Amino acid sequence: MNGIEFTAIITFALLGSVGHCIGMCGGFIVTYTTAKIKPEQNRFTQSTYHLFYNLGRVSTYTALGALFGYFGSLWDISPLARAIMFALAGVLMILMGLSFAGKLRFLTSIEYPITRQPWFKRIFTSQLTSAKPSSFFTLGLLNGLFPCGLVYTMLVTATTTQSALWGAIVMAIFGIFTIPALFSFAFAVGLFSQTRFRSLMIQFAAITIIVFGGWTL
Repeated sequence: MNGIEFTAIITFALLGSVGHCIGMCGGFIVTYTTAKIKPEQNRFTQSTYHLFYNLGRVSTYTALGALFGYFGSLWDISPLARAIMFALAGVLMILMGLSFAGKLRFLTSIEYPITRQPWFKRIFTSQLTSAKPSSFFTLGLLNGLFPCGLVYTMLVTATTTQSALWGAIVMAIFGIFTIPALFSFAFAVGLFSQTRFRSLMIQFAAITIIVFGGWTL
């Protein structure tokens, strides 16, 4: 991994989170915010709860990164195989960019609705009604399991590192840089729901992700 690759991951996370994560995870955030956070609670308490949620989400990403990086280390990835995996990541980025731009229905076709699974519903319901601060962290862990095109792409990158440590680092960086958009969304639902603002950000994200997809290829 080099500086350019980390810059690409960070940019991908920042823009992708505005263009896609808010739309996909926004309902999840609104649900737990409405059910568990009271308006009379001070900003510090609310921020702590949202931070716990995001730490849980990043923890899931990091664990998945370590797992996929470890899988990559189990076999000797040839230069050709590594090139193919980077090409796959690049193609996924381009398809996601076109999906953001409204040219394809790619993301909706690959993101299986895990929320319909009985085990997910059971854990989610129990944590949603729990008064424990740790329940926000658990909800974040669950959210990290959401099937997501952005996560798929980063897991391909994590696999190419051929290291559980570097795979975890890749996914941790990705997760950390998706926090600003989702953390802000929790406090500024009105801003991110404004059609004009979000539309502009999605188009900007689409163009940038397509460019990074081409660079990765």
